[in-house]
Amino acid sequence: MLSNSTTSEIHAIFAALGDPIRRMVIEYIAAHGPQTATQLATQFPISRQGVLKHLIILNNAGLVVVQQVGKEKRYQLVPQAFGSIEQWVATLSIVWDERLSRLKQLIEE
Repeated sequence: MLSNSTTSEIHAIFAALGDPIRRMVIEYIAAHGPQTATQLATQFPISRQGVLKHLIILNNAGLVVVQQVGKEKRYQLVPQAFGSIEQWVATLSIVWDERLSRLKQLIEE
């Protein structure tokens, strides 16, 4: 079972990733490295302000961090943030493996 803080992190991450634009932003940053909101706005069919709103949600979920480089704010992916999702999936996988093993045992009896 996961801790309450891990569960809260997972909820925030899934809520942030629930929007297709935010998933595309994450994918773009992962592929191209740190980006400014202006750079990202050229890649998506939304305004710079729209991109900023998505980046704030991604930042609040811990999926991106802001780096101040001179006058620019660059948003960088936080790969470690996906570790709690990986842990959650692994926990579910163990539970299902156990259930399937019990089912197999029942069928074989």
